[in-house]
Amino acid sequence: MSSRFLNYKLVTLSFVLALVFTFSFINVGLADNHGEMDIVDTAIAADDFNTLVTAVQEAGLVEALKSEGPFTVFAPTDAAFAALPEGTLETLLANPDQLRDILLYHVVEGKVMAADVLGLDGAQVETLLGEDIEIGIMDGKVYINDAQVITTDIETSNGVIHVIDTVIVPSDELMDIVDTAVKADNFNTLVTAVQEAGLVNALKGDGPFTVFAPTDEAFAALPEGILNNLLANPDLLTEVLLYHVVEGKVMAEDVVGLNGTKAATLNGKEVSINVSDGKVFINEAQVITTDVKATNGVIHVIDSVLVPYEDLMDIVDTAIRTQSLDTLVTAVVEADLSGALKSEGPFTVFAPIDSAFAKLPDLYIDHLLQNKSVLASYLKYHVIEGKVMAADVLGLDGASVNTLLGKDVEVSISNGSVYIDNAKVIVTDIETKNGVIHLIDSVLVP
Repeated sequence: MSSRFLNYKLVTLSFVLALVFTFSFINVGLADNHGEMDIVDTAIAADDFNTLVTAVQEAGLVEALKSEGPFTVFAPTDAAFAALPEGTLETLLANPDQLRDILLYHVVEGKVMAADVLGLDGAQVETLLGEDIEIGIMDGKVYINDAQVITTDIETSNGVIHVIDTVIVPSDELMDIVDTAVKADNFNTLVTAVQEAGLVNALKGDGPFTVFAPTDEAFAALPEGILNNLLANPDLLTEVLLYHVVEGKVMAEDVVGLNGTKAATLNGKEVSINVSDGKVFINEAQVITTDVKATNGVIHVIDSVLVPYEDLMDIVDTAIRTQSLDTLVTAVVEADLSGALKSEGPFTVFAPIDSAFAKLPDLYIDHLLQNKSVLASYLKYHVIEGKVMAADVLGLDGASVNTLLGKDVEVSISNGSVYIDNAKVIVTDIETKNGVIHLIDSVLVP
C-alpha cells in the first residue's frame, strides 16, 4: 500500500470523525436550547403547531404560556385543527374569548409526564378553563377525551407538551343542543324525531333550554307501535318532544333542589321532579347523565321516554299499560266494550284494581264472565260521561252521578278520602286522550 493512499484514507477518516463530532455538537446544542425554551417557543420551533401558535397569539395567551408555570399542554397538531368541522376554526379565530376558553381546555397546571399520565386511567383532571378532561388508556394508547396522545414528554423550561391528534372541545363552547346530540351518537332516534317534527331550528335557537334526552335504548323500550305512530304524526311527535324541554338552563345541582316539584315544559304540561336514594327522576324516567352543556342550554340524559300518554292513548290502551288493571281489561274485552271505551268520549272511568276483583267470590266472577250482558252492565256502572278530574270530584260530596248504565253512583268524602258508593278512590287523574281514569279498591255493584 502506498503512503499516498494511506494518507488519503487518514484524511478521509479524519473528515468523517470531524463530521460526527460536529453533528454531535450541534445535536447537544439543540437539546440544550430545547430545554431552555418555554412552551410557546418550543411550539414555534417544532413547526407542526402553526395553527396552535396562531390561536395562542389571537387569544392573547402568549405571555401566560411563557410564564413560570409549570404547565402541561395537550397540543393539537396542524392536522388536528384542519380536521375540525368546516368553518369552525374561522369562527374561533374571530371570537378571541371563545378561542381562549378552548385553548385553556388543553392546559393543566403542573408538569405531568407520560409516566404520570399512565397512572391516571379513568381520572378526571381539571384544566385551566375550570372544566375537567378525562384520561383514558385503551390498547396501550392514551386518550384525552377523544383525542389520542401521539407524542409525549416534549420538555420545556416551564412545563411539558404532549401532542394529540384531535382538538378537544368543551361541547358548550361550540355546539348547540342539536349538534351536541348528534355528536353524542346515543341519541340517533331522538335526533331523527327532532328532524321529523321540524324542531331542529327551534332547538338551535338562543334558548337557553334544558332538555331531558332519552337514549336510543329508551325509545326502543316504548310499547310496540308507539314510535312508528309518533313518527307518522309530526304534530303529535312535536307535543311529545316538547314535553322533554324546559325553558332555562337548569343544571343538576338545581334539579336536586327541586325535589317534589313540577316543571312546566314547552308542551304546556308539567313533569314531576323527584329525588330518591340519591337518584333524580323526571316523572318515571331516571336521569342517568347530567350537565351535558351546549351553547344554548344543557342536556340531561334519561333512561325512558317521557310520554304524555293522554295525548297518545285512549282509556283501554292506558288500562292495558297500567299494571294493576289486568282483570278489568279482560272483563272489558269479554263484554265487547273495547270499541265504546276507545271512542271519542270523553269518559270518566272508576277502575277497580286487580285486588278489588279478587275480593269477589269465584262463582260471582265466573257468572259475570259467562254472561256478557250482565258483565257489560257492571262495567258501565263504572263509567260516567265527561272528563271529571279529582278536583271536580271533591266538589261533588254527597252528589249522585249518572253512569252509562243509567243508574247513579254516590260520591262522598270522608276523612279526606273520596268514595264512589263504597269503593275508595286510591289513585286519581290518569289522563287519556278520551277521558280520565281513577283507580278504586272495590268493584261497584249496581
